[in-house]
Amino acid sequence: MALMPQTKEPTDMRLLALASEHLKLMGARRLTVVAIAEAAGMTHANVYRYFPSKQALIDAVVDAWIKSVETRLTDIADGPDPSDDKLERMILALARANRDGLGENPALYAAFRDAMVKRRPVARRHRLRVRTLLDRVIDEGISSGSFEPRDKDRAAVFVLDACFRFVHPVAVELEGDVPQTQFDQRLAGIVKVMLRALASGAI
Repeated sequence: MALMPQTKEPTDMRLLALASEHLKLMGARRLTVVAIAEAAGMTHANVYRYFPSKQALIDAVVDAWIKSVETRLTDIADGPDPSDDKLERMILALARANRDGLGENPALYAAFRDAMVKRRPVARRHRLRVRTLLDRVIDEGISSGSFEPRDKDRAAVFVLDACFRFVHPVAVELEGDVPQTQFDQRLAGIVKVMLRALASGAI
């Protein structure tokens, strides 16, 4: 029986995987395009054919992580659950992803924080995607009668403001030493108040 030909990994994906590994081991400051090129068996000029700068390469690594988080949020938003359950699960999932990211890969999370603080395109796209998913779920809640906000846009901003310290990377890093149980309890309290406000028309 003939063997199936092996599929060669695309060069950009191979470079992205190497950059992710180097970022985790050395951090953004010590990561170099030259070292990644050497690991890939090519010249650094060849790397620039796929990623125009070191920052673009780091942002691509960050974007890959962000998209994995957004996939989780989308799965929740697309599910059959009631809108209030969806909103709660989305917020908890986003907060957990941030805490896990900080604990499992501090260098990558620092690069994510830097992108958010400096409002780079990769961060702006993430904020827009999260806001779009929140709007969808809030719209569902309004249609079903679960939510009765006085203003839909203000309701979405209220949700983001209420959850800020649990999902923004600067705040998450500042509270990185808070025990997970305490963190979860505080977030659960905020979510409970937030859902009541949306349901009662207080916002």
